[in-house]
Amino acid sequence: MAYLGKSYKFVKSENMDKLLEHFDVPADKIQALVNTKPTQKLEKSGDGYVLTTIESPTLTKELKFKEGVEFDEKITDDIVAKTTFSIAGDVVTQVQKFGDGRVVTIKRKYNGDELVVDITVSTWDGLAHRYYSAA
Repeated sequence: MAYLGKSYKFVKSENMDKLLEHFDVPADKIQALVNTKPTQKLEKSGDGYVLTTIESPTLTKELKFKEGVEFDEKITDDIVAKTTFSIAGDVVTQVQKFGDGRVVTIKRKYNGDELVVDITVSTWDGLAHRYYSAA
């Protein structure tokens, strides 16, 4: 778990626009989200973890979780997912279950100084990727 405590800076993405279109995100917001260059860091905290995503100098999101324990994750002001994390070696899997039945799976694969994030949705045949490198 050499990736714990290490910051990873966004490099590029693939198919994020198509993923966001699937969620009916307005076109102007899609472009803004696709152009976001966040930094991510996963840290151990007691018997749990903290996943910090810095999206801009004024917007930081922290997810505090315990492996295998479901919690409410606020996606937007009016959207909440039932979220569970699991960790298997260098792969951290986040599963978000939404009220409409959709399930989003986010797999973070750490490999030395690289982080590849794969995102799938139960109602979409595509696969989105986000690539990061150690900051």
